[in-house]
Amino acid sequence: MPQVSDADLVEELATARRELAEALERQAVTDDVLRVIASSSEDLHPVFDAILSNATRLCGAKFGVLFRSERDALRAVTLHGAPLAYAEERRRNPVIRPSPETMLGRALATKRTVQIADIRDEATSDQPARTTGATVANLAGARTVVAVPMLNKDEPIGAIVVYRQEVRPFTDQQIALMTSFASQAVIAIENTRLLNELRESLRQQTATADVLKVISRSTFDLQAVLNTLSESAVRLCEADKGGIARKVGSAYVAAASYGHSPEEKQYLLSTPFEPGRTTVSGRVLLEGRTLHFPDILADPDIDTSRVQAIGERTILGVPLLREGAPIGVLVIARHAKQPFTEKQIELAETFADQAVIAIENVRLFDEVQARTRDLSESLQQQTATADVLKTISRSTFDLQTVLDTLVESAARLCQADIAGIHRLIGSTYQYAASYGMTPDLDEFMRTVRFMPDRGTVTGRTALEGKVVQIADVLNEPDYILGDLVKKIGARTMLGVPLLREGIRIGVIVLMRCRVQQFTEKQIELVTTFADQAVIAIENVRLFDEIQDKSRQLQLASEHKSQFLASMSHELRTPLNAIIGLTEMMVKNAARFGTEKALEPLRRVNAAGTHLLSLINEILDLSKIEAGKLELNPERINLARLIDEVVGTAGQLAEKNQNRLIVEAQESVGALTADSLRLKQILLNLLSNACKFTKEGEVALRVRKVANGRDWVELAVVDSGIGMTAEQQAKLFQDFTQADSLTARRYGGTGLGLALSRKLARMMGGDVTVTSEPGKGSVFTVRLPGGANT
Repeated sequence: MPQVSDADLVEELATARRELAEALERQAVTDDVLRVIASSSEDLHPVFDAILSNATRLCGAKFGVLFRSERDALRAVTLHGAPLAYAEERRRNPVIRPSPETMLGRALATKRTVQIADIRDEATSDQPARTTGATVANLAGARTVVAVPMLNKDEPIGAIVVYRQEVRPFTDQQIALMTSFASQAVIAIENTRLLNELRESLRQQTATADVLKVISRSTFDLQAVLNTLSESAVRLCEADKGGIARKVGSAYVAAASYGHSPEEKQYLLSTPFEPGRTTVSGRVLLEGRTLHFPDILADPDIDTSRVQAIGERTILGVPLLREGAPIGVLVIARHAKQPFTEKQIELAETFADQAVIAIENVRLFDEVQARTRDLSESLQQQTATADVLKTISRSTFDLQTVLDTLVESAARLCQADIAGIHRLIGSTYQYAASYGMTPDLDEFMRTVRFMPDRGTVTGRTALEGKVVQIADVLNEPDYILGDLVKKIGARTMLGVPLLREGIRIGVIVLMRCRVQQFTEKQIELVTTFADQAVIAIENVRLFDEIQDKSRQLQLASEHKSQFLASMSHELRTPLNAIIGLTEMMVKNAARFGTEKALEPLRRVNAAGTHLLSLINEILDLSKIEAGKLELNPERINLARLIDEVVGTAGQLAEKNQNRLIVEAQESVGALTADSLRLKQILLNLLSNACKFTKEGEVALRVRKVANGRDWVELAVVDSGIGMTAEQQAKLFQDFTQADSLTARRYGGTGLGLALSRKLARMMGGDVTVTSEPGKGSVFTVRLPGGANT
């Protein structure tokens, strides 16, 4: 093992102590730099000063420079220890563009540290010439130099350069220390960038939140929202001015602006534009996308007169799109040629989206409001129409009340000051109802007779048979009531005809004491009221006609009743004499010598009896129609009444060789009715059954029925010819038989069944029929029942 001398040990110890001291110093410097970085997150100059001063000192350099990349050049941002001449040179010319052959150019290109032992031997081509290595050597006396690139994600963002004024290369350890300082500078720059981005993002979010707050508070005040959006876009994007244009018709006009002078605002408002290539806004709308013009004067298609009028150079245009269709444009501009950043463009697009939302909200709100107004107006009109119809229904035949209601409703709902209705009487149109007139005017209008001519709104409407509106009657040279119009102050007039089957039976007139034309909806409403007036007038006319016809019919009925009463008396007296005489001559033929004339006498007697029955039926029918037939209700023993009826009807059944049977419940009991009229009904039904049945069966069925109350049903059932449904439908009409063929074959007047039903209904019951052709018929008499006997 070799011997180590004391001198060697002392030297090694001194070296170790020196290295330890250097390490401690580097550590202290690193801590100091990190503290500066932590405390100067916003301002990088203290950080750069600390890094550069420590790098210069620890590496044994005389002075140093820290450069930052700026596009294709480098800017000297910090100097330490530089001689005055060199420092002044860097102050006057802080930006250099090193060529690839220079030390800085090689360091940036290779992304590696470059050291030059003696800069005076370095051939340079720095621009300008004052920044060459020779110039640095001359101004600062620099000899040895080292340049360390500052790399962020392997991309150069600057460099640290330190100089010695003697030829003495830097050691590897010093270069490594320089590299560490360069990394610290990159960290500081990146931290500041991230912090600035974070703050910018926060600022933008805050501004966006403020805008959204304005939108929420001014949901339906679109102007306030657009003004806020314009201002926020200009401020946050660091523009000088800006604004929003909206579509009005086929063109676009300024809707909001910020940063413009009053003259510029007036210019924007007075110069609408359309989609096209000669304006920024027009091209944005034409292409439907965001367009950025870093230098608007460099675009050959743009009309520079508009741009120069408002002093713009860099312009950003963002379309306002709703479902892909442009509804406006947001434009922000700068006076200087300074392009907008991607983040600023993105922010402007966000504001454009918010503008679309605000515009859409207001559009939807306006639509809802308009729809609500329409519905409210429609409901009001429907309510008024319902009120008028209610008045018509309650005052069907009080025409004046209906017309007064109509004219008042028309005036109120159409915001008219005066209204009236004129009806056609003879050949002129005369006062019928009014609203809003003074008593004197009302009295005067009652005396006016309007002719169908162009001299008045009433006459013109009647003449043309259509709606007539006069915007301002004072400008109508044909109007003949000018003095009256001036007196009442009428200006705008509306006339709507009252038409019945094309005939002009009246006119409804509305007047306003101001020049304001009536809307289509109001005219439509007045037309509806005019139709209702026609209905009311027609109802009264028809009612008057019916009343007149009723009076005539009543008078005719009275005359008929008087005639029938008189004729029945005149006819029944000789008929009774004929019937009595022929009966006596048949019964006492031997006494009167009439044995050979018995058959003719019987025929005369039968004919007289039939004629008397017919006269009695006609007289009964007449009394019922006149309300003069009186019933004599009494308790009837049904069994006894049925025996009497069957005894009389038996002869009728034998005539056509029919079998007459009775089917009655044992406890059918009694009922309260007019026994004579009930017999008349049953005999009529049995007579018909026997007449329309030959060699068949006719039955009288009697039973009690409980259907809510006690009823007695007496049904006459036959097996005769039967009837169709059509024949049954007219069976109970006065003087009507099933059909003419049946009448000719079987005879009859068509009064019996009609009279039977009327009598049954007078006693609280009814007569009904069911029948089928060839299967017979069933006539049922239903009367209220009584207690059992």
